[in-house]
Amino acid sequence: MTAFYDTHAHLDHRQFAADLPQVLERAAAAGVRRLITVGTNQESSRRAVALAEAHPEIYAVVGWHPGEALEAPADLRPWLRAAARHPRVVALGETGLDYYRLPPGGAAVAAAYKARQAELFRQHLEVAAETGLNCVIHQRAALEDTLRVFAPFADRVRGQFHCFSEGPEALARILALGSLVSFTGILTFKNGEPVRAALAATPRDRFMLETDCPYLAPQPFRGQRCEPAHVRETAAVAAVVTGLSLEELSAATCATAHRFFPRLG
Repeated sequence: MTAFYDTHAHLDHRQFAADLPQVLERAAAAGVRRLITVGTNQESSRRAVALAEAHPEIYAVVGWHPGEALEAPADLRPWLRAAARHPRVVALGETGLDYYRLPPGGAAVAAAYKARQAELFRQHLEVAAETGLNCVIHQRAALEDTLRVFAPFADRVRGQFHCFSEGPEALARILALGSLVSFTGILTFKNGEPVRAALAATPRDRFMLETDCPYLAPQPFRGQRCEPAHVRETAAVAAVVTGLSLEELSAATCATAHRFFPRLG
């Protein structure tokens, strides 16, 4: 069976609390050989590292999600520096900007919230540049500002713009900064044509596959809990879009993952 990697999962999520061993068994049976579980705050990141310590196929990404920016300490950098030393930590994040839901209170409150997200994003990028790790980047309804904050670091840090759901124009701007994208089950949705067009325009060495589980289950599981085994459904559509065989797609995406996450075993 061809091997694939789930390069962005949230295995510490409460939806996996009751049956994670079975979830991992199904992933292995589906040929998903590496899983990267991503933290969203300090406690979530601690759980991600614990999972990576307990399971040889799991690796961790540590960081603070922009949607939780108001709960973050003023300075994340000491914690990020310490966490980055762990051998099972392969990147920092997920970090970035998310303007999809802004807090109530008017323009001044929204501006302060955006500024706080940007400051935390810069802190992740600073530590990534110091430590030689790359960043897993979340952006939602904030592409212009995300690229603006990221650009000064692009010569030292690469970004995985995860859950990519933009079109070819946004893709070209990300690739021009030396970064790459990863595709979720959105690729399989009926309304996912812009994402499929972006994938068709992506060089085969500049994208990875992910689930973002427990979210965004691909067809035919849409509306259900997503899990790492479902990366195969996304891979099947990706093979059609790119014109690659499953074996070629496996070789390309797994090699890209190893280049982007150098600590990946």
